Amino acid sequence: MPEQANYDESLVPAYELPDPLVDTPGKTVATAAQWQDQRRGEILRLFEDHVYGGMPGPWPQTHVDVFDEDRHALGGHAIRRQTRLRFGDSDRAPTMDMLLYLPARFSGPVPVFLGLNFFGNHSVHADPGIRLSAGWMRASSDQGIVDHRATEASRGSLANRWPVEQILARGYGLATIYCGDLDPDFDDGYANGVHPLFYRSGQSRPESHEWGTIGAWAWGLSRGLDALWQDPDVAATRVAVMGHSRLGKTALWAGACDERFALVISNNSGCGGAALSRRRFGETVVIINKAFPHWFCDKHRDYDELESEFPVDQHELIALAAPRPVYVASAVEDRWADPAGEYLAALHASPVYELLALRGLDADRTPELDVPLADAAIGYHVRSGGHDVTAFDWDCWMNFADRQLPS
Repeated sequence: MPEQANYDESLVPAYELPDPLVDTPGKTVATAAQWQDQRRGEILRLFEDHVYGGMPGPWPQTHVDVFDEDRHALGGHAIRRQTRLRFGDSDRAPTMDMLLYLPARFSGPVPVFLGLNFFGNHSVHADPGIRLSAGWMRASSDQGIVDHRATEASRGSLANRWPVEQILARGYGLATIYCGDLDPDFDDGYANGVHPLFYRSGQSRPESHEWGTIGAWAWGLSRGLDALWQDPDVAATRVAVMGHSRLGKTALWAGACDERFALVISNNSGCGGAALSRRRFGETVVIINKAFPHWFCDKHRDYDELESEFPVDQHELIALAAPRPVYVASAVEDRWADPAGEYLAALHASPVYELLALRGLDADRTPELDVPLADAAIGYHVRSGGHDVTAFDWDCWMNFADRQLPS
């Protein structure tokens, strides 16, 4: 499938983006009230119906159990708290574990970065106190996965993407959840995650306009936020949602659906995330739907090779974060994720922010490599290197959060 990808800018088709400030009847959205009360909801419903699917609210029988707390973790520098959310009364109900680190020395509630991880909470740090995830994992010998299960070799395997000590030293907390707790990342007909909780009598899979796996992951981020709101050590109104790659798509969708997130961060999220679909550069709609048919709602497949017929594009997904700050991060070698398309989507979201009396990206400032554009409500950088999360990325996000998160 990658051979179908286009990496030649001269072959990007001519396209016209839908205007986020023109409503469905064709009238211009001229005031902040019109955006918030009408147009924002229209765009959100279009993404629900045609891209990610509509998702339900919280499961009413949710049980929260703090099963671990160490106030002297990481050599006394951190408080470690692990919480299990069980969605239902049965012992066989789906569960989700959330790992939370807070700086040990702080005064008052702490702002937190919340993000999903790919290979279990134990993969973000070598801390032996983190419970080893027991769920299904994608095959990866590099991550210590044996027969689709984590082993002790998995512990800390992705610590380079989660600089816990660096985050704590800056006065932030970090919360993370294994995405597979919510829905395993393979096309299983939505049988092994949280989807079946919400099936109606006789239903065996979501309807064509209902949530796929990205929707389930975003739902889990909101359930994690529910738990953080109940934690007196967390500044619940200062929680940033972040994600990388497919989980960057998820973070953008979670931030669009749940306005409690104070800051939204996308890293290398590409097609179906921050990159404009109409550019058809790198990964495209048809490629992503063939490779990962479970990520989006079934209706999304109607637009295979028909991106120009989409009623929305990804600049409008970014705009759904407004007036909250949003940061889009790209990597110059990650052409599959279309860095130029990610920048252009952030740029074309800017008129919504400007309508709300906030600064968007300056169209006259072409981003330089490794130089963040971070002095407005939309932040952006394209860094050296490829598809990954680096200390540079985290520095940029925390600098942005220092300026943008409400105190």
